[in-house]
Amino acid sequence: MADVLIIDGHPDPSSLCAALAQSHAEGLRAGGARVEVLALRDLHFDPILRVGYHEHQSLEPDLQRAQSLIAGARRLVVVTPVWWGSMPALLKGFFDRTLERGWAFRYKPNGMPEGLLAGRSARVIMTTDSPGFYLRFIQGDPTANSLVRSTLKFCGLKPVDMTRIGPVHKSSAAQRESWLAQVRAQGQTDAARLPAAQASLAASR
Repeated sequence: MADVLIIDGHPDPSSLCAALAQSHAEGLRAGGARVEVLALRDLHFDPILRVGYHEHQSLEPDLQRAQSLIAGARRLVVVTPVWWGSMPALLKGFFDRTLERGWAFRYKPNGMPEGLLAGRSARVIMTTDSPGFYLRFIQGDPTANSLVRSTLKFCGLKPVDMTRIGPVHKSSAAQRESWLAQVRAQGQTDAARLPAAQASLAASR
């Protein structure tokens, strides 16, 4: 079972997001972590929650495996672009289907929500064509609020680290290589915080 599950939410395998996911995985492995990369574009599932939460929608085998990977991981990493101030429909649909009520969260008798994935940390690696100041101070950081606060933290994951990559539009090859090196280094640093990874690295020496 993997220590870290990386969820690649970009539909295009040739995207910068896909490269960032692989580079981060390399850094994590160099730090001794066991890593699984889950590219959502390779999964077969209906991304639409057909009847909302009125009744249970059976999970496809790929989503059952995804739940198992999430349950077994100590840390989740979500790699996503910002599209129209949000995440791709593929990633949103994955969360809609996979983070089921009663599995990822529940409501207490007093009506307050309780995250059932507590005990795990997370990182979001987010690419954007817009400058950071524009997203934060003009748009109000909608993607970060939705993904970090209203999804990951809502389900109990914390802390949630954030890596912002951009502006990607018209970026040079050298700049992209720099970003890949950045997330690779972050992966190695993050792995050092995982007790299981520390033990694995020590045993290999």
